[in-house]
Amino acid sequence: VVAREDVEESLIAKWQYVKDKEQLLKDLCSQIEETEQRLSAKQSERDYWLEYKNVGKKEQANKIMNLEKDIKEVKDDLNRSTGYYRNALKAVKEENDRLVEMHMKLSKDQAPENAVRYLDKNICREIEENKWLKEEVR
Repeated sequence: VVAREDVEESLIAKWQYVKDKEQLLKDLCSQIEETEQRLSAKQSERDYWLEYKNVGKKEQANKIMNLEKDIKEVKDDLNRSTGYYRNALKAVKEENDRLVEMHMKLSKDQAPENAVRYLDKNICREIEENKWLKEEVR
């Protein structure tokens, strides 16, 4: 038998867990946006240096190659991070769904107990007599 307080404590803990995961997702989204901004800045810088490359500056060509490597690394990091965060989001959503389903099942299981608890004595006696009659009929 699970007490109402236990259920409430469990629900509070679960909702806190959900809030923590949502905050984590917000943080992850902000990191993705920051990475995208860095990528945009690197691409702008690359475009600037490509102009120098067309003029024929050897020194600038090396810088361009390094910046392109940086852009590639940032893109790879972005792709890896995006995949990781997608999987993390999916896992959190599945966990949330599982917790909500478990809570619903627990609530459904406790609903009859709560209903019987608030019945008056006459109705309780009728229920017991009904059970007794069913057993006698078998």
